[in-house]
Amino acid sequence: MSYLEHSVKSVPAGVRKILYLNWPLTVLLIAVASIGFLMLYSVAGGSFTPWAEPQMKRFILGMVLMIFVAMVPIWFWRNMAVVAYGVSVALLIMVELFGTVGMGAQRWIDLGFMRLQPSELMKITLVMLLAAYYDWLPSFRKSRPFWVLIPVIVILFPTFLVLRQPDLGTAILLLAAGGGLMFVAGVHWAYFAAVVASSIGLITAVFKSRGTDWQLLANYQFRRIDTFIDPSTDPLGAGYHITQSKIALGSGGWTGRGFMQGTQSRLNFLPEKHTDFIFTTLAEEFGFVGGISLLVLYLLIIVFCVYTALSTKDRFSSLLTLGIALNFFLFFAVNMSMVMGLAPVVGVPLPMVSYGGSAMLVLMIAFGLVQSAHVHRPR
Repeated sequence: MSYLEHSVKSVPAGVRKILYLNWPLTVLLIAVASIGFLMLYSVAGGSFTPWAEPQMKRFILGMVLMIFVAMVPIWFWRNMAVVAYGVSVALLIMVELFGTVGMGAQRWIDLGFMRLQPSELMKITLVMLLAAYYDWLPSFRKSRPFWVLIPVIVILFPTFLVLRQPDLGTAILLLAAGGGLMFVAGVHWAYFAAVVASSIGLITAVFKSRGTDWQLLANYQFRRIDTFIDPSTDPLGAGYHITQSKIALGSGGWTGRGFMQGTQSRLNFLPEKHTDFIFTTLAEEFGFVGGISLLVLYLLIIVFCVYTALSTKDRFSSLLTLGIALNFFLFFAVNMSMVMGLAPVVGVPLPMVSYGGSAMLVLMIAFGLVQSAHVHRPR
């Protein structure tokens, strides 16, 4: 064999691709999901129904989808980015026209066997389209006003549709993830400085609009902000969620009360204990040690995503992987901040742990894209 033949890099093909999956990342995902099953079993009073069993089935389906997506070459997903984004936008418009209403918001499409939340799908397809856009765009154009305006419109249009549902939490995640990917792609910092200044002006306008005919937020969203600033102003109303959450967090101590021994969740003081506030159940039962352990697992997932991004040779794979890692970070950072009283309650679930079909399946598809980038990088 010649030196050239020996040195040339190749991409795995066929069944051998399974061997080249990012297995540490896969093990970490299984570990985090298992924690979720354990907590859903606990909050149900020691029963696999009604939450743990369906979540396990969704995770198994999600693993199958992740491996399927991973086996498809990454160039195919690059070519499908526009189509995926278009489908997500169409689904958001369908939600607006005839979506299912739940808990005062119109966010779902009833498919019979499950309720699909298109805004979850948009989190990933938005990253796909922006990664494909900056892969296609020559580097010298990425900071020119016209070429900056295009991704801004791509980000703002679905954000507007999500805000109409209303879903403030997901809208914030879309803006942050889209803006973060633009920054990673190398857009000039002056644009972000302008966005920060505009955000300060928007926040001022939001507070000034309260009680007027042009009020920018719904009344319940203003109550969430008031509660965030001072939960004691309405401890049995708008402040109830965060007050009970802090009690649960504090009562766990260093090592927790023990599995299925949490009083806040067992006595139903803790609201949405199987979705948005499941982290407080974990912290009450397993204490500071349990909470930090989950956080370490989350951070390790991000580390392996960043490793894949740095080791890939094409710009699309790197940007896509970094965008998914950023999305995942925002997911758990916003949720943990929310339940600890560091951010207003905005209804963002804890990834891979909270009960929910759309979020679980979309996240597994997203990690399938990360795996595809990892498998198909030249070696």
